[in-house]
Amino acid sequence: MKDYGKKLFLFFLLAMVVFLPFANQEQSFVTASKEPAERSDESEEIQTADAHEELADKLDAILNHNSLDGTSMSVSVREADGGDLLYERNGDQRLHPASNMKLLSGAAAMETLGPEYQFSTELLTDGDVRGKVLHGDLYLKGKGDPTLMKEDLDQFAADLKKRGIKNIHGDLVGDDTWYDDVRLSLDLNWSDEPYYTGAQVSALTLSPNEDYDAGTVIVEAHPADETGNEAGVTVTPATDYVTIINNTETVAAGESKDISIEREHGTNEIVVEGTIPVDGTMSRSWVSVWEPTGYALDVFKKSLEENGVRFIGNSDVKTGVMAPEDATVLTSRKSMPLEELFIPFMKLSNNGHGEILTKEMGRVLHDEGSWDAGIDVIEDVITDFGLDSDTILLRDGSGMSHKNMIPANELTAFLTAAKDESWFPAFENSLPVAGAEERFVGGTLRYRMTEAPAEGNVVAKTGSLTGVSALSGYVSSQDGRELVFSIMFNNYLGSSDTEIEDAIATTLAGHEF
Repeated sequence: MKDYGKKLFLFFLLAMVVFLPFANQEQSFVTASKEPAERSDESEEIQTADAHEELADKLDAILNHNSLDGTSMSVSVREADGGDLLYERNGDQRLHPASNMKLLSGAAAMETLGPEYQFSTELLTDGDVRGKVLHGDLYLKGKGDPTLMKEDLDQFAADLKKRGIKNIHGDLVGDDTWYDDVRLSLDLNWSDEPYYTGAQVSALTLSPNEDYDAGTVIVEAHPADETGNEAGVTVTPATDYVTIINNTETVAAGESKDISIEREHGTNEIVVEGTIPVDGTMSRSWVSVWEPTGYALDVFKKSLEENGVRFIGNSDVKTGVMAPEDATVLTSRKSMPLEELFIPFMKLSNNGHGEILTKEMGRVLHDEGSWDAGIDVIEDVITDFGLDSDTILLRDGSGMSHKNMIPANELTAFLTAAKDESWFPAFENSLPVAGAEERFVGGTLRYRMTEAPAEGNVVAKTGSLTGVSALSGYVSSQDGRELVFSIMFNNYLGSSDTEIEDAIATTLAGHEF
């Protein structure tokens, strides 16, 4: 839908709030009934009830829109101070939260690992240096860091060179045993697996840029100088670990661009096909790799060669081997603190970060870097925060699973309880801000709710899967009352679910109690 159409739709919904009669609507407000609002001698308590019921009428009008026919919904609004439930529509109904799942996994990580927690990567050897030769195997040991990039591997190579090492008489080994060897969450759809949204999880992985989509490469297709030629295709970072199959053609100026970039399942063959006009713009895609450990090793070996460090003898490249306990650490790197990593994680809704954090919690608290162990940690945290674990089902850390289930009332209760924690300011700062143009501020909300009273006021996590949409977070009402809300739609087949969410959040922002 074009921006004009979205604004028109939003205007229509808000107009409904003002003008539609409410006589036959189901009452969703959770307090007692009130006397007629016309009385001038109402007590403050009755006036507050009037304002609450007025809010319920407004929200009911939006949620009764015919575009939601056949849609399952769970909506909850609480007062942040005290957690009183102000409004609900099927608030106890369990629905798929999509990326709102990151609110739970992220808060659990803040609670158990802490805002200052850092991932680490180590370069070790079981040998010794004699002259300019390292006699022994070289181990690149990953401990889950999703921010490791080519430039960091370049620094590792430079550190070896500073030690005077020019040759390595041994193998290059990737130690990814910090986590288990299960690369994909149980419920990930086959169709999601080739893309960055479904990248494989390894303790040793690599990101192509500062979005930190670990386990992916960036593939770009550029038009050739002449029609009839293949498009130019580049891979970042440069690696031989993936193979480009170029089935493209550069066509005449003004013709349509139709480029697809997709990795074939079970392989590292990336097929680029379609047409691109000679005067057209490039096409870019983040593509997941099959087995990220080998990808990190391939790029690291190039870094070594670029720094004049080479393997000699019958050397090999191995994966999945644990470095000996007495191995010597040659150099190491720590990631940014968790509170900084949360900016790309939550603002951009990075699925890989949600899954890595889940495994990291399992490893740190239960000495098992698995989904099962990590999800146990998340469940323990939300139970400690007072949630009813019997009405919640968790299957992953990102929300990609269509089997995650949580009621909106439980999610708002959790978000309310989180406000009392010392880590909450860092957590809240990581959430997308409505209408904020800067990418790492507005995140997935930067093009939504771009006008008052919601702009800069609604701070919330988005969520989207096929047939699923969600928005949960915080907003201040017109008179400064902080509210906590959760909106989840499942089995939705229309195209205006986000506009309905925005209308609800905007109504909360403009309401006066």
